[in-house]
Amino acid sequence: MRLSKVFLLSLVLLLTCNLLNAQTVEDPDPGRFQEQIEVFMQWDAKNSFPEDGILFVGSSSIRFWKTHQAFPELPVINRGFGGSHISDVQHYYEKVIQKYDPAVIVFYAGDNDVAADKPVQQVVEDYRQLTDRIMQDFPGAKFVYVPIKPSSSRWGYWKTMGEANREIREYNKQHDQLYYVDLATPLLENGKPNDSLFIEDLLHLNEKGYAVWNRIIGPKLKELY
Repeated sequence: MRLSKVFLLSLVLLLTCNLLNAQTVEDPDPGRFQEQIEVFMQWDAKNSFPEDGILFVGSSSIRFWKTHQAFPELPVINRGFGGSHISDVQHYYEKVIQKYDPAVIVFYAGDNDVAADKPVQQVVEDYRQLTDRIMQDFPGAKFVYVPIKPSSSRWGYWKTMGEANREIREYNKQHDQLYYVDLATPLLENGKPNDSLFIEDLLHLNEKGYAVWNRIIGPKLKELY
């Protein structure tokens, strides 16, 4: 009888572990961005960057954001690299975040994670690990999460993206350093993505789309900085 109970317990533990593993998607190889990271490092070696600046970091929505033009009165640094997951930002943390000692961090990632079928809990856990590290390293810095945006090209993932956004928003409420600036809802029209705010791929924002973001986040950055 005792052996049967031990066997059943072992079987439950095995099935639980298999279920958890099945719910986790392997991170892509961060080495695919090595060339882009080297470009950042070469630029930094030849140019100065603002101390206590506002660091924009994340995936292509950051990369294509003309942050210097949008916020000429603020000391901004842009370290977006397109196609990146939160795990990639974690991997290159020392090179794209830590070295800049930022006063404010504006972060956009998770879009590619969900599109790669990573479940909500994996995306949120990656986010927690990243922000925990930032809060430990920079206890005086402000961290702004830009939620995963709705887009027609990835509309099939919107339910999962929305859930990830909601969980991150609730998590941010628990920490004074973490902020959530809703730049997702303004991209919707009648409950669907407003395609006039996107380029032809219906994934990345056009100038009108970024103008919407600039109008909303600009005052918040001035307030935080």
